[in-house]
Formats: sequence, structure tokens, C-alpha cells
Amino acid sequence: MRLALFITCVNDAMAPDTGKATAAVLRRLGYDLEFPTTQTCCGQPLLNSGYPRPTMPLVERFVQTFADYDVVVSPSASCVSMVRETYPRLAADAGGTLAADIAALAPRVLELSELLLDVLKVEDVGAYFPHTVTYHPACHGLRSLHLGDRYERLLRSVDGLTLLDLPRDEECCGFGGTFAVKNADVSSAMVGSKVESVLSSGAQVLSTSDNSCLLNIAGALVRRDPTVRTMHAAEILATTRADGEAWRRRLPARAQVPVGAVRPGGAG
Repeated sequence: MRLALFITCVNDAMAPDTGKATAAVLRRLGYDLEFPTTQTCCGQPLLNSGYPRPTMPLVERFVQTFADYDVVVSPSASCVSMVRETYPRLAADAGGTLAADIAALAPRVLELSELLLDVLKVEDVGAYFPHTVTYHPACHGLRSLHLGDRYERLLRSVDGLTLLDLPRDEECCGFGGTFAVKNADVSSAMVGSKVESVLSSGAQVLSTSDNSCLLNIAGALVRRDPTVRTMHAAEILATTRADGEAWRRRLPARAQVPVGAVRPGGAG
């Protein structure tokens, strides 16, 4: 199986360790991961800002870059959703052969948890992370890709990790790309509510599947409690025992785990 990594703009510019972690997890499982250097933005920021026509060259480049791969994997539900759900509509409006090309490629573009659980049938990736973690289901993964409990299953299988409930976990963090810019006050109120949920969970680490959401929450969280760390789920899954012990030394002590907070099946 020929695998390609679609890194996405936010990860490339702001969180490159997430892409490295994705590659590390798959290589640990015995799969080589290629990184096509011709890839660019998927076009989501342009489209969300109301510019469908300038988005089309990016759609075409994506198809040209990834058409020959069996699977394209990305640690971003937001961008995978753009390709699988929005590209077909854009291509239909554009006409020509693009619609057929996208119809062939889009089903092969997978979010990391989909590749691990649905295709590779792997739940335990050999990670070690001896810390308390709570998980925020980012909106595109929750509502567009319907990832369900995939990441919870992966995190529960991590040696040493205790997964705690996040109160009101299905509430949006308020980022929403350009929404946070155009509706700053509403966005700030939403992320403030999310921070309250994170703090009430008692977790040392907040994790999610989209770094755009994670950066938004982290920016608000550091103002309230800088001892709570944020970490993309791929980075947790890539952590080995040596890395995990390093995190143990760096993370501050927090309150005891609230009674009943551990999800069923969570590792102790």
C-alpha cells in the first residue's frame, strides 16, 4: 500500500510535530509514508471566505499531487472533510473531468484514526503516555466525518494513559476558521466555556484531532491555567516509553482524578 501524508497548512506552519508524529506511528506499524512536496493548501480558508473560483486551482493541484496514492492520510479532520465533502460539489460546478478524478480520489483520503482503525485494524499502536488526558472531539471530525469514538478507543489503548471525561464535550470550541475572526466576541465566549470544561475534567493534558481547535483552546487555556498542556492525539500515539517518562518529569502535579471520571475501559 502506497501511503501519502497530507500535512495541511496549520500543521505545516504551526505544529510540524504532528506530521512527524503521524509518520512515526505508521512507520512503527511497518508502513512507509511519503510526503509529496508539491502539496499546498486544500483551499478551505479561501472557500470559507467566499472565494470558490480562486479555490479551484488548489483543488486541481491536490488531485494532481495525490492521485497515484492508495491512501492519503491527514491528522486533520477539517481538511479531510474539505476534500471528501466539499471537493465533489466544487468539481460538479466546474464541469469537465475534475468531478470524476475527485470521485476516484476522495474516498482514499482518510483521517488518521480512520486509517488506523478502519483500514489497518489496529487499536493499540504501541504508545506509552503515563498521564491523565481528556479529549475534545473537534467539530469536523464529530459532525462531518462522524469519527465517533475512534480516538477514545485509540487513547484507551495507550499504556499508562488515563482518559477522563470532558464535560459538554460535543460543544464547539468557537474557532471555526474565519468565524473566530468575524465573530470574535461569540468565539471568545465559546472557547471560555470549553476551557471551563477542560479544567473541571482534572486532566493534565487536553488532546484533540485538529490543531486549529487545539491552538484556539490552548490560547485561552494558558491564560487560566498554564499547567494544563495541549497535545494533538497523533503526538500522544507516537510517544514511546522513553518519551512518556520525559513527559512525566515535565508535567506538574494536578488534582486527583475525580471519582467516576474515567471512561469505561480507560487504562489506569
